[in-house]
Amino acid sequence: MNTEHYELQLAEKVERLKTMMAPYTAMEPEVFTSPKSHYRMRAEFRVWHDGDDLFHIMFDKETKERVRIDQFPVASQLINNIMAEILPLIKENALLRHKLFQIDYLSTLSNKLIVSLLYHKKLTEEWIEAAKQLKTTLINKGFDLQLIGRASKTKIMLNNDYVDEILPVNGKNMIYRQVENSFTQPNAQVNIKMLEWAIDATQGATGDLLELYCGNGNFSLALAQNFERVLATEIAKPSVAAAQYNIAANQIDNVQIIRMSAEDFTQAMRGVREFKRLDGINLADYQCNTIFVDPPRSGLDDKTVQLVQEYDNILYISCNPETLCDNLSVLNATHQIKKLALFDQFPYTHHMESGVLLTRR
Repeated sequence: MNTEHYELQLAEKVERLKTMMAPYTAMEPEVFTSPKSHYRMRAEFRVWHDGDDLFHIMFDKETKERVRIDQFPVASQLINNIMAEILPLIKENALLRHKLFQIDYLSTLSNKLIVSLLYHKKLTEEWIEAAKQLKTTLINKGFDLQLIGRASKTKIMLNNDYVDEILPVNGKNMIYRQVENSFTQPNAQVNIKMLEWAIDATQGATGDLLELYCGNGNFSLALAQNFERVLATEIAKPSVAAAQYNIAANQIDNVQIIRMSAEDFTQAMRGVREFKRLDGINLADYQCNTIFVDPPRSGLDDKTVQLVQEYDNILYISCNPETLCDNLSVLNATHQIKKLALFDQFPYTHHMESGVLLTRR
C-alpha cells in the first residue's frame, strides 16, 4: 500500500465510472474519498505455525505465496494494536495456540472490538478457561473487546457476539449494533459519507420508503427522518435482530423491518404468495414513492428490477458498478439519473462503491 498513489488510483476509478455511466448520463460524479490508511474496520488473517513461533499471514492473490503480516496499515489502528498484543499471549498458552488456524477482527470507531479465534479442534472447558484469562489480560491492557471461539459447529461467546458502533451522521450520533460474522460496511468513515449523501439525495421526499437488503438498518435508520415511514426487508436473522435493536436504541418510531428476501417480498407485493411473517402488516397501507436498494455484488435479479421500476424514485447503492450498469440498461427506459456518486470504500483495489438517484422520466 503506497499512500502516495492514492490520488492516482482514485482518479482512475472516477474515469472508469464515468466511462461505464456514459450510456446513461454525462454527469460528473460526486467523489467521496477514504482515509489513506487505517480505514478498514474488519480484517481476517490465517495463523501460521512455525516451530515455537506463530504469526498472522495473508496469501498473495497472484502468486498464492504466504506473506507474514505483523502490521496491516489497511486495518484500523485498533486492529493493529491488538494484533501486536494478542499473538504473544496465545503463543505462550498451548491450549490457545494448538490448532488455531485463523483470527478475525471487527473494530469500531467507538473503540470496541470483536476477536474470533477459529480452530480445527473441539473447544473444551479447559480452552474456555484459558480464553477467559486471555480476554481478562487484554481488557487489562485497555482493550474493550468480546472474544469468540469457533470450531466445527461450535461457537463460544465471551460474553457477546456483537459490539455497538457509534457513527456521527450530520452531527448526530447513530448507534448501530454490529454482529460477528454478519455484514457491516467495512470502511466506517466512507459509510458515514454514504449515509449523509443518501440523506441529502432524498431531502424533500414525500410518502414512505421501501428498502430491500437493509442489513442491520444502516441506511433505514438514517433515512427515516426524510420519510413518513420506512418498510425494510432483510433475510439474515442476526441482521434483523440487530436492526430491531438499533431502531429502539436510536428512538426511531417509523421503521418496520420484515425478515424476507427481496425475491419473496417481490412475490408478496405482487400478490403471488401470502407469507405468515407479513401477518399484521398491510402492504397496501404504505404509500412508497421511493425505493432504496443496496444489493449484493450480483445486483438485482430481473423480477426485482421490474418491481423497482414501479417506484417514482430509486436510490441505488452498488458495490459492483458492472451489475449496476446491467440493471441501469433496463431502468434507463423508465428512469433517468439525477445524482451520481463514487464512494472510495476500497482504496488501492479496483473495487468501488457507487450511488445513483433515479427519477421517473
